Amino acid sequence: MLSCVQLEKLMSADRKSLLTEDLRVPLAAERTFLAWIRTGLALMGFGFVVARFGLFLRELAAVQKIPQPLSHGTSLWLGLGLVVLGVFLNVAALVRYRRYLKDLAAGILPQPKARLETVVAVALTVLGIATILSLLVIAF
Repeated sequence: MLSCVQLEKLMSADRKSLLTEDLRVPLAAERTFLAWIRTGLALMGFGFVVARFGLFLRELAAVQKIPQPLSHGTSLWLGLGLVVLGVFLNVAALVRYRRYLKDLAAGILPQPKARLETVVAVALTVLGIATILSLLVIAF
């Protein structure tokens, strides 16, 4: 009778690294990783623009000598939320990519999971609703 350790060694000896078996697999993983990084960078850049938009409006009103409405600073918080989401996305993409390569090297084909996509979609939905509410408050 085989022990668990012997059985595991026997099974791992039969497994081949999927990194060298088919080069398309790690290259596809790298393309996906880079797409997530680009998305995170875009969120960070857009967040910076949103955060500074309130400052731009205040400066524009001061130059034109228009009385400034009471600023709620919502653009700062919405922009900060987008920047934080972009940073989180870049870190999560790196962790996910490294774990994927580790599993491929061990001969394990990881099961698809949509956790990262779900978190980003929910966070963007919340930020979108907050943006709508802040625009409605400013309009009325």
